[in-house]
Parts: sequence; C-alpha cells; structure tokens
Amino acid sequence: MGQTITQKILAAHCGKDYVEPGELINARLDFMLANDITAPIAIREFERIGAKTVFDKDRIALVPDHSTPNKDINTAQLVKTIREFAKKHNITYWFEIGRVGIEHTLLPDEGLVLPGDCVIGADSHTCTYGAVGAFSTGVGSTDLAAAMALGETWFKVPEQMKFVYYGKLPKWVGGKDLILYTIGLIGVDGALYRTMEFTGEAVAELDMAGRFTMCNMAIEAGGKNGIIAPDEKTLEYVKLRAKRSYTIYTSDPDAVYREVVEIDVSKLEPMVSFPHLPENAKPVSEAAEICIDQVVIGSCTNGRIEDLRIAAELLKGRKVHPDVRLIVIPATQEIYLQAVKEGLLEIFVEAGGIVSPPTCGPCLGGHMGVLAEGERAVATTNRNFVGRMGHTKSEVYLAGPAVAAASAILGRIASPEELK
Repeated sequence: MGQTITQKILAAHCGKDYVEPGELINARLDFMLANDITAPIAIREFERIGAKTVFDKDRIALVPDHSTPNKDINTAQLVKTIREFAKKHNITYWFEIGRVGIEHTLLPDEGLVLPGDCVIGADSHTCTYGAVGAFSTGVGSTDLAAAMALGETWFKVPEQMKFVYYGKLPKWVGGKDLILYTIGLIGVDGALYRTMEFTGEAVAELDMAGRFTMCNMAIEAGGKNGIIAPDEKTLEYVKLRAKRSYTIYTSDPDAVYREVVEIDVSKLEPMVSFPHLPENAKPVSEAAEICIDQVVIGSCTNGRIEDLRIAAELLKGRKVHPDVRLIVIPATQEIYLQAVKEGLLEIFVEAGGIVSPPTCGPCLGGHMGVLAEGERAVATTNRNFVGRMGHTKSEVYLAGPAVAAASAILGRIASPEELK
C-alpha cells in the first residue's frame, strides 16, 4: 500500500518502512525551536527533570520574537533566562536582537529546516515548514523540554487529507486567500489532528511565500501539519540556504487519504475572515462598508518580501486614510534590508504608515499595535480570536496583503480592484 509524504517522513524517522494512521511512534528529530514565551517554560522543565546537557546544540533554535525588542521588565527577564541557557549549553542558533526575526520565517530562510525533516516547535504555527516538504508541528513546552534532552518525541500518526487546487489564480488571489477559503469550507476543526496535504496546479503556481502561508495556517483548521511536496521552486529556495543534507519525499499515487477535497480557484475573490474565527471567511465583495482603525501587514503568515511588494504596489503614490493606523512588519532583518534596498519602506512611510522591527508583536496582542475597546483591524496575521490583538471588544479581520493595503487607503475593508 502506498504512503503519503507525511507517512514516509515519519516512517523514516522511527526506523520503519511503513506507518499507519493512528499508530503511536517515537521519532528522531532533525530540529526543534522555542520562542520567548515558550522557551522559559521548557528550560524550567528541562532543569527540573535533571537533564545536564542538550542532545545536540546545533539542532535547537531559540528565537525571542514575540515581544522584540523587549516591551517591559517581564519580557526582558524571560529573554534573559533564554540567553543564559543558550550560553550555558553553547546553543548555536540563539538569535539575539539585530539578528532575530519571526521564527517561522527566519528558520527556513536560514536553511535550518529542510525537506524530509521531522521538526517540532513550542509554537502552534510550526506547521509552516511543511512548505519545504518537512513534517513539522507544534508541541507544548514540556514536550520540548524532553526533546531537547533526548532528541526524539512521540507522535500519533495523523490521518491524511488531500486538498487539490485547480484552475488559474485570479489577480490579487494568493496563498492567504486559498487557505482562508479552505478553512471557511471545512471549519476550524475540519482537519483535526490530520495532515493537510496541499497540491494541484494552483499550488504549483504559488511562490514560496504563498506556500509558507498555506502551511502556516493548517493549524487554524485543526491540522496536525500542513505539507506541500517539493518541486523545482522548493529546491531553488532550499539550495541557496541549506546548511546540511536533506531528503526529498513525495506521496505515492496509491496513497490512502481519509478525504480528498477539490477546489476550483479560477473564480475566487480575495478573502476576508470575519471575527472571531478564521472559518468566518467571506469574499471581499461581501465585506464592504466595514470601517477600520488599524491595518497590520506582517507576521509569520505574510511578512515576506513578496507580501511587502504587493502592499507597496498598491500604496505607492497613495496615502493611508486619516482614520487608519498602518503598521508594516518585515518578518526578518534580511527581509527588512531587502525592503530598504527596493525602496518599499520609503513607500510605506510616505503613504503615512510606520515600519516595525521584526516581531510577532500585535499578532498576539503583545505590543506594536494593541487594539483598544471597539476598534477594528484588518491584519495579515493568522488568528482573530476574541481579544487576540488587544481588548476583548476589539475585532480583527484576516486578509492577505492586497486587501490589507487597499483597506488602509480607503479606511474600510476594500478590494484592491477598487483602487483602479
């Protein structure tokens, strides 16, 4: 019987030729990560169990990205805890201010997560790395603590779902729109503890930025992991960055899926997810006349250079609406510098926006754009739960960079087509 790409990766990492959905396995890990919120808990548990050293100092990344630069005394203390642990264990991939970026953009760009890898992270959006053909998933801090000591962890092999996207992508429709539409179709628990394997001609048409976005939000449908089989675009991206060898896996033609979902993208509009769940996805044409107070363009979902280029294309020569605050957050220092070189940051500032250092910041209601009571934001982030970006009576509408930029200009949720 054939296997999917996910089954093959898990089988290879537990020393088997074949694994069944529902099977419990112990898997060797290629890489693991934690951030400034989750790492201190993992460090405490690592020390509580009496571990003396990490399993491999080159296979762990500690990324203080959620409140960067430190926003208050508490966050400074948390980062200090991580810094001291990293120095004590000589952790190679400790990313301090000036070198740090949003973890799920930074690590693949640094060549630290690669095709065929088995990766865990103490952050739910670790599923992002499926875009390079890796099995990656989020875990709790205590699981990470054990993994830092042992170099392995346990999994229940997930059931497999395949999503086939066919047809030509309309202008302004990208990976964010595909995944919002998909979550709207199946619901926030529609892929609960399942693999979401994305395939089809429309996915092949996406650049790597769009693929990272899709895999990033698999968790928003309850997925255990999102994954896309590597192709020439993947290899072009990986070959420039890889710091070690990697293995390419693809799904067998006779692989068994719990469900196959086919989606014609040719008539899709840019999508908007209404409060307070990502599944509340609607075409942008159904979201008119909703006035907003803030727009955030960035995060691990849409903070790549390709996203910033889309936003800048629409903002160039225009002004942000006087009632709107525009915050742009490049996801890494490298992306920030590239945006400087391309003149994108000048466009954002001249339009009336501000540019933040790389940080998760407002995505989790941390800093750099927290909402007050009654305020509404359009954000290219990945969650819009109650109170996610600030006050429990604020609202977050999820969208891609094109809708976000158009909305910043018009002062309400808007389609980029309205700016002709």
